[in-house]
Amino acid sequence: MTKASTCTNAERCAAGELIRLALREDLGPAGDVTTQALISEQARGTVQIVARESGVLAGLPVAQQVFETVDPQVAFVCRLTDGAQLARGSVVAELTGSVRSLLTGERTALNFLTHLSGVASLTRRFVEAAAGTRAGIFDTRKTLPGWRVLEKYAVRVGGGRNHRIGLFDMVLIKDNHLAGLKASDPGATIAGAVRAARERTGGSIPIEVEVDSLDQLRDALQGKPEMVLLDNMSCDLLQQAVAIRDAQAPGVELEASGGVSLATVADIARTGVERISAGALTHSAVALDLAFDWKANE
Repeated sequence: MTKASTCTNAERCAAGELIRLALREDLGPAGDVTTQALISEQARGTVQIVARESGVLAGLPVAQQVFETVDPQVAFVCRLTDGAQLARGSVVAELTGSVRSLLTGERTALNFLTHLSGVASLTRRFVEAAAGTRAGIFDTRKTLPGWRVLEKYAVRVGGGRNHRIGLFDMVLIKDNHLAGLKASDPGATIAGAVRAARERTGGSIPIEVEVDSLDQLRDALQGKPEMVLLDNMSCDLLQQAVAIRDAQAPGVELEASGGVSLATVADIARTGVERISAGALTHSAVALDLAFDWKANE
C-alpha cells in the first residue's frame, strides 16, 4: 500500500479514535446492508478520489487510515500529498480492491478528507492575505470536539500555525480569569497575575494575557509575558499597541484576535502585530468538494 503524507503518531491516534467512532455509527449492528444486498463478495473495482473544485488537499493520510481499518487489502495509491494545490479534476488517490469495501469506506473517508481540506484551503487564503507582513496566522481552540488534533494539522498544511493545543500546554490569562481574581483581590493587577502564573508554573510553559485596552496593555507588559492578546481592537488601536510594546517591552509578541475575517486580516496584518488568531479557520471552514469516481473495467 503506497503511503500517504506523513502524520505524527498523535495525529494517527486521534484519527484512529474518530475513525472507529465514525464507522461504528455508520455501520451499526448490521453493517452496510445496501452493499451487502447488491454487491457480490467477489466483485473488485477501482475508484479515484477526484477534486470537484480548487483548494488545498489535507487529510489524505486519514482517508488511507480509514481503508486500513475497513479492509487492509484495499490498495491505496496516492497521486498527490497533503498541501498540494488542487484544481477541479485533480486526481488525489486511486483505490483498488473489494467493491464492498470501497463502498463501505467511501463516505467516512470523504468526510475526513473534505472537512480537513476545507480547513487547509481557508487557512491558505488567510495566509495569502497576510503575505508580505510579519504576522503569522494562528488557529484557536474553537474546534469540533474530538477533531482538534486533526483540524490543527490541517491548519499547518494550509500554511497557518497552531496556538495552544488545549488548557494544558500554555497559560492564557483571559478576562474572566482576571475578573475572578479581582473578585477575591480587588487590588490585583494584570502584571501581578502574570508573575503569579510564572511562579506557579516554574516558567516551564509560555504565558499570554488578554487585554482589551491600551491601559491594560501597559499593565500587562510590566509582567513581561511572552505574548499579549489584543482583543477586538481597531487597526488604529493595534498600531498604537505596537508602538507601546516597542517602547516598553520589545521582546513581547502581540496577537490580534476577535473580528478577524478574510475581509479584515490584511489590514490587521499591516499594523505590525506578530500574530493573528482566527477561530474561523476551524469553525467556519466549508468542506472542499471531493468525490469517488469509478473507473470502468478494462
